[in-house]
Amino acid sequence: MFAADRASHGLGVELLEQGEGTAVLRMTVTPAMVNGHGIAHGGYVFLLADSAFACACNSHGPVTVAAGADVTFVAPAYEGDVLVARAEERTRFGRSGLYDVSVLRGDEVIAEFRGRSRTIGSTSASTAASTAASTPARTTSKESR
Repeated sequence: MFAADRASHGLGVELLEQGEGTAVLRMTVTPAMVNGHGIAHGGYVFLLADSAFACACNSHGPVTVAAGADVTFVAPAYEGDVLVARAEERTRFGRSGLYDVSVLRGDEVIAEFRGRSRTIGSTSASTAASTAASTPARTTSKESR
């Protein structure tokens, strides 16, 4: 799944480790990732954590997506900082799971992320992608809230 993740690769995110329910990714904060306050935009920190979460929750095989996620920003990151996201599965139940991701600069915590996963399909990402491409999106008012 990560090999086909153009968004992460385009930002220089690297997969360092992956195991059953775990993943470690790395990203360097570039000048394009810095906001008007001179710190890394939270969206990029979230993206790194979310990518680690995706690798961890997809390590079991079936196509699994985010059902939701929350992030707490603990400290700012700056241009040139090397950030590492460590994802760990907390539990899986039925088709759902909970994962925690710590984003670190060295030993310092930058952000804490909790992701909620939902398994939706087969072990083939390309099958899921082709199914999604051929199926029109439908959203009810309840789903869009």
